[in-house]
Amino acid sequence: MTSSQQTGNQKKRGPLTRASHWFQRRMNVRTNEKIRRKAGKVMGMDMLILHTVGRHSGQPRESPLTWFADGDDARLIVASGGGSRHPDWYFNLMAHPDKAAIEFHGQSAVPATPHVLEGAEREKAWQRITEAQPRYAKYQKKSERRYPVIRLTPR
Repeated sequence: MTSSQQTGNQKKRGPLTRASHWFQRRMNVRTNEKIRRKAGKVMGMDMLILHTVGRHSGQPRESPLTWFADGDDARLIVASGGGSRHPDWYFNLMAHPDKAAIEFHGQSAVPATPHVLEGAEREKAWQRITEAQPRYAKYQKKSERRYPVIRLTPR
C-alpha cells in the first residue's frame, strides 16, 4: 500500500482486513441475536442495536453497542472502535444521521437523532461513562485519538 492509502480513516482493505471485517460482521450478528433474546444485556452491560445506513453502500447496518443513560429518553454511546480509528458505524451515522434508529430488547427500532457531544458537555458525559465502565478510560489512554461520545435521542 502507498502511504496515501494508509493515512487517516480512508485505509484500503487488504485480504487480512477484509477477513477481520467479515469476522466482525459475523460477531455483530451473533451479539444482536443475544441482545434480542436476553433482555438487552451482554456480558453484564446494557446493549442496544444501532441501525444505520452504509455511507458508501446505502445498505442497512446493525451494530451492537453499549449504552449509558442520559436523562429519561437519551442514550450515550462511545465510538471507541478498538482504539486506532473511528468505527464504521460512526462514519455511517455521521453520513446519514436522519436514517439512525435504536433498538432495545423486545422493542422495534425507533428513529433517533444523534448529537456528537463537545466541550464541557462531553466531559460530563465521559465522567459518567467511565465511572460506570472504567474499561473505557483504559481504552482511551491507549489511543492517540479522542473517542467521540454521541447522544441518541428518540424522534
